[in-house]
Amino acid sequence: MANKIEGKIESVDSQGNLVTSISGDQLTVAPTDDTVSVFCEGHETQGIFGADHDQPAMTLIALVGESGNLELSIVEDSAKIMLGVSVGADVLVKW
Repeated sequence: MANKIEGKIESVDSQGNLVTSISGDQLTVAPTDDTVSVFCEGHETQGIFGADHDQPAMTLIALVGESGNLELSIVEDSAKIMLGVSVGADVLVKW
């Protein structure tokens, strides 16, 4: 059975990143490579990146952001606008 952490979208930051209720501390038990998947309202991404990632523009990524929590981000764009996800949406991290 896969390991998992469940949370919700708590807020949207000034760049349009979706900030979750899942803290960086909770993620210490999860791998950061592509064996971990993050799901939110039909969207999925693999891996958890650092702020210094080199992912291409318009890529959906999960990272521990300035908030200290897991965030869903579209590189160089707004995840809120591009994904149409609102505060309160369920988030699942699974590996």
